[in-house]
Amino acid sequence: MERNLKNVLVISFGFLLLFTAYGGLQSLQSSLNSEEGLGVASLSVLYAALILSSMFLPPILIKKLGCKWTIAISMCCYIAFSLGNFYASWYTLIPTSVILGLGGAPLWSAKCTYLTIAGTTYAEKAGKNAKDIINQYFGVFFLVFQSSGIWGNLISSLILSQSSTKVEISEEDLECCGAYNCLTDTTNTTGSAKPSNSLIYTLLGVYTASGVLAVLLVIIFLDQIKSDQAETEKEKLEAPSFWSTFLATFRHLKDKRQCLLIPLTMYSGFEQGFLSGDYTKVYVTCALGIHYVGYVMICFAAVNSLCSLLFGKISQFTGRKLLFALATVTNTACIIALLLWKPHPKQLAVFFVFPALWGLADAVWQTQTNGLYGILFEKHKEAAFANYRLWESLGFVIAFGYSTKLQAYIKLYILLSVLVLSMVTYGAVEYLEAKSSPGTPAATKKDNGGPHSQETRM
Repeated sequence: MERNLKNVLVISFGFLLLFTAYGGLQSLQSSLNSEEGLGVASLSVLYAALILSSMFLPPILIKKLGCKWTIAISMCCYIAFSLGNFYASWYTLIPTSVILGLGGAPLWSAKCTYLTIAGTTYAEKAGKNAKDIINQYFGVFFLVFQSSGIWGNLISSLILSQSSTKVEISEEDLECCGAYNCLTDTTNTTGSAKPSNSLIYTLLGVYTASGVLAVLLVIIFLDQIKSDQAETEKEKLEAPSFWSTFLATFRHLKDKRQCLLIPLTMYSGFEQGFLSGDYTKVYVTCALGIHYVGYVMICFAAVNSLCSLLFGKISQFTGRKLLFALATVTNTACIIALLLWKPHPKQLAVFFVFPALWGLADAVWQTQTNGLYGILFEKHKEAAFANYRLWESLGFVIAFGYSTKLQAYIKLYILLSVLVLSMVTYGAVEYLEAKSSPGTPAATKKDNGGPHSQETRM
């Protein structure tokens, strides 16, 4: 157990270091690289590359390199993105976004495969239930990993708050903040002025170093899974070719329930994209300054982590319908309030209330949607979760893609429309389930987000 636990901790802290850098950098893209919408364009390209990557790269790389080296090499793709930000332009940021997107799917797949094999191997030796050990390992992993959003954003805020170029934002400039923001290349010309290059380079240096430490940690301390242990898993990976996986993903759309879940799955990408791409820019950076983005996103990450843990536990008592209703009401209230609210520095607490409520709702979307897929499509999990990754990533691509083209209030109306459509189609799914199995309502089954709950967060 000690050796296996050591490997679990190495992977967990490796991901913590890597996503401390990536999470902080993602939150800043719309504000840090706002010229011509470069930052959000890079995120849109990133998620498009992730869609392609998830369809064919993971089985090939894991089969050829093994889990350890797939993890290490994929982590280097994330470091490339940090390096691209040093001299951010269309010629550096877009290619490195593609590289990161291609590395994202193999990284998460190799992590899941490694923890699964390690858990199964230990369970066989100890005579324990493999499922219980695997769940323990994933529990340890997410306990450590979830805090990356806090540390990455804390680093960015502490460093960027050292800026000496802060200027008092005039009431005239504040008129350009919020839902009816002025569409300009920069958020405004005063308090959100870009930090000095020295501060940006310091921040990027810390993030890059964090990524390099993650790679070194994995290379030096993570044990390679022995060939005999990994043989069974490799056989599983060898079986599906690219075309069979590709076709299985789209063949799964013949299931009416899968088609009905597409709006809900895409909404998950839309709402996360709005918070990290639009809220941080037209509300926080515009009215308070870029150094506040990290603090606001810490609030989101902390509430999201706590609620993910809480909702995963209480869903067996409440059922998923009640939790989906809670998330819908919370998000709807936030969207309406954001349409009406004019952000002002004097209302500092309000800037933190929105991401906190958003984090609560997002925790439901992540845990319960994943759990819903696992329950509805138990016999076709691979094709189902491939669809989940595909449609959520498409939601990210669209949200980041139109980010610089539309005013915030239009995006909020789009978000509200997709949310309403999602709940209508989700209701239809629940109706079909209740109709097909009246004796065992789907809502009473225990939902389990499992290892998939954070995969599409990159």
